[in-house]
Amino acid sequence: MTQKELNVFPKVEPHGNIEQIINNVWYVTGSVVLKPLIRLIRNMIIVRNEDGELTLINSVRLDEAGEKALDALGKVTHIMKIGGHGMDDAYYLNRYNATHWAVGSGAKDAQNEGSVALVEGIELPFADAQLFEFRDTVKPETGIILERDGGLLITCDSVQHWVPNNLMSFGAKIITRLLGFQKSAQIGPAWKKAQTAPNSSLLEDFNRLAAFSFERIIGGHGGLLESNGQALLKATIRRELS
Repeated sequence: MTQKELNVFPKVEPHGNIEQIINNVWYVTGSVVLKPLIRLIRNMIIVRNEDGELTLINSVRLDEAGEKALDALGKVTHIMKIGGHGMDDAYYLNRYNATHWAVGSGAKDAQNEGSVALVEGIELPFADAQLFEFRDTVKPETGIILERDGGLLITCDSVQHWVPNNLMSFGAKIITRLLGFQKSAQIGPAWKKAQTAPNSSLLEDFNRLAAFSFERIIGGHGGLLESNGQALLKATIRRELS
């Protein structure tokens, strides 16, 4: 792409290196400026299937070195928007002519015309995985459970595991702590408030999610929870929803 074409898309923001979670699954921690002095971290998850095809979930645009490392893993073939994160989807769709997958209503948006709608029961482009669809949220939201290597839960904003990270601004570290972030396997506080309908509860949705078996959790924000994910999420549900 020419520089003029690149300027159409959101610019590359500071990010880390690609790190492996389990076999054929990686993540990279990027960042985004929410408002002046508030830089938050966000994660892109990369899943490779048996044909060498890569699926990017919660996409984060990478610098030139990052793209070379990404291309070394396989062929970017699928871009997946499982929740509200999608600011860099258009860049990857343009660069790789990939297939776009998007949460229910997102697939019907004009900007996502032609996307594959992510609905529970759909066959995903990688094995040993199933899509979880929230039923009681205000806006569509999904998660993915990889049923191998102890189990991995992939989310957008619904479940987050916040850990200190040098990509976060000082202001972001203070604000997230004051707003109740930075807990293990937590339900995103702002997400929960926005996604809970009046006189309603997300308890049933989260009980269904916590019934799956998974050791690890990686969300669209925060860090990687490497063990005891299912038990910690159940503790969060008892604390915040029961």
